[in-house]
Amino acid sequence: MEIGRIRVKPREIPVEQTRRIVVAFAIVIVAFSLIFARLWFLQLVKGPEMRASSEQNRIRLVRVPAARGVVYDRNGEILIDNRPSFDVVFVPEDVRQDRRAVLRSLASHLTEPEEAVLDRMRAPSKRPPYEGIVLDRDLDWERVVALETHQLELPGVSIHVGPRRYYPFGPLAAHLIGYVGEISDKELEARGGPTSGLRPGDLVGKANLERAWDAELRGVPGGQQVEVDAMGRRVRVLQEVPDVPGDTLTLTLDRDLQETAEWALGDHAGAVVAIDPRDGQLLVFASKPTYDPNIFARGIQRTEWQGLMRDPLRPLNNRAVQGTYPPGSTFKIAVATGLLEMGRGKPIGGVHCAGGVPFGNHYFRCWRKGGHGGMNLHEAIVQSCDTFFYLNGQRLGVDGIAEYARRLGLGIPTGIALDHEKPGIIPDTQWKRTRFKQPWFAGETLSVAIGQGYVTATPLQMAHFAATVANGGTRFRPQYVKRIEAPDGTVRSELQPDVLSDAHLQPATVAAIKSGMRDVVMSDRGTGKRARVAGVEVAGKTGTSQVVSLAESNKKSRGSRDHAWFIAFAPVENPEIAISVLVEHAGGGGGMFAAPVAQKVLERYFRRRDIEPGTPYGPALPPGHPSAPPPAGLVPARAPSPQPAPPASPGPARADAQRSPAHGDAVRQAAADPL
Repeated sequence: MEIGRIRVKPREIPVEQTRRIVVAFAIVIVAFSLIFARLWFLQLVKGPEMRASSEQNRIRLVRVPAARGVVYDRNGEILIDNRPSFDVVFVPEDVRQDRRAVLRSLASHLTEPEEAVLDRMRAPSKRPPYEGIVLDRDLDWERVVALETHQLELPGVSIHVGPRRYYPFGPLAAHLIGYVGEISDKELEARGGPTSGLRPGDLVGKANLERAWDAELRGVPGGQQVEVDAMGRRVRVLQEVPDVPGDTLTLTLDRDLQETAEWALGDHAGAVVAIDPRDGQLLVFASKPTYDPNIFARGIQRTEWQGLMRDPLRPLNNRAVQGTYPPGSTFKIAVATGLLEMGRGKPIGGVHCAGGVPFGNHYFRCWRKGGHGGMNLHEAIVQSCDTFFYLNGQRLGVDGIAEYARRLGLGIPTGIALDHEKPGIIPDTQWKRTRFKQPWFAGETLSVAIGQGYVTATPLQMAHFAATVANGGTRFRPQYVKRIEAPDGTVRSELQPDVLSDAHLQPATVAAIKSGMRDVVMSDRGTGKRARVAGVEVAGKTGTSQVVSLAESNKKSRGSRDHAWFIAFAPVENPEIAISVLVEHAGGGGGMFAAPVAQKVLERYFRRRDIEPGTPYGPALPPGHPSAPPPAGLVPARAPSPQPAPPASPGPARADAQRSPAHGDAVRQAAADPL
């Protein structure tokens, strides 16, 4: 027996088992080959695409809105500014679960109805899901804290800080300044869609200056490359392209005079417009009642909008350019100009006023029941004698009246850069034939000659008219933008006076008209004594326009009361300011209601020169004015005026009361209200 020797006997593997091993090994090889092929395909072939998709989930391009340009008045006071606003932005793509539940939770933290939040989300219908939707603007600090505290419960919701339009003086000059709001789908399409540089949700000018100069004020948006987490929350900013703010505008408007005009109008509905007759620059542009454009900047609520629309005084109506009213006796200046030009500056023959004029089966009354007696053109302007203009208006004819009224800027748009300016109406034979398919009747000329009948004008037109008379016949386009500057302070353009036309008036005509208008204010016989400013010669003309039939006029209802007008310029020699005042449904004459408003504006304009340095606004204003000074002892007292304004004499009653607007109506005698 051999010990230590091990004999190994080979074991044979069955053929069936060998076959199984080979098959299994082949399967493993194929499987790994497929995995390797898939990895190669994903990383090498689809790698760039997958990488881009991953980056899109992690990195987003966020559009940064540009701050709109700042707007100053002529003296450098800010009228429109921007301030930071905390806005709630919702990205639908980041909500992969119950979106309704997220919005419900968001509404509770915003303390707003759920439906209101849902309505805002549905509003931008054409917006892609990866773009943010602004659901609320200008959050207070309490709501900002509430949202930040519950951020994990609100996927897709974030707070962005952006510029919000801010109007520091609230309603002041709102009808010139306008307001901003989110661009609508219709507006976006009208402006060329995405090629215009605008996107859904952008703020654009919606009215007046903000709309007319939107391209200059809007600026150029910037952008950020932002890294976000799985819930869409911002982690960090990877790259940024800064936005470019809009251009800065300096207006011709005088904030101080504007405030004085709106204060002087008080609670009356109406308008005040003041223009520099030397170049057409707008100094005052007031329309009341007004509104606060800040409510539009933050996003007006439905109840606020309904309140504005249902207000019977229509605060959104821009009376200065959209309100058309019979100009009443202020229109006599246009008729007088035509008479003088027709006579080439020679004196116009006098008439005897016995209290009215019979014409056909009507008797057209003068405002003074007993009549004025002998009247020439000068005294007819000063005392506003209707009889004189009845008779001489027939001599001039309606076509002659229309010609000179249009030469002076009535019946045609002024060309101001504001939306929806009304041209007013200056009727002639062709106008009536076109509009009513009827001939002109001679009796209608009598109503037109005193600014009634079909004649209408806007307060801006009447200020433009007064400025044209003041400068001798040159019609300037009213302008309210003085200068445009780039964000770095570079002056892009300085707007120059724009002459529209020249009335080609004889010097003698201008002198006669100015003399008559001067005595309207400065003479004791005049109807505009309440517009006197101590130390300054003021020229003016009062007017009152009847708005309903004779039997219903000046009843208790507001709509039946007469409108009060006053136009003026000062000083008579070398005028610096022309003004028109309309007090809507005042129920009395222009000398009683409109002239005192103009007097406050004119006094403020001329008295500021006497104010000591360091007290730019207060001392010249009466108590109650928004810019009035503190109580006595806190500022130096103003020196007394060189001469007191003459007291208003009892004078003739309602010297500028006017007639029925309908042609051929008998004219009522004005009530004996003192001027």
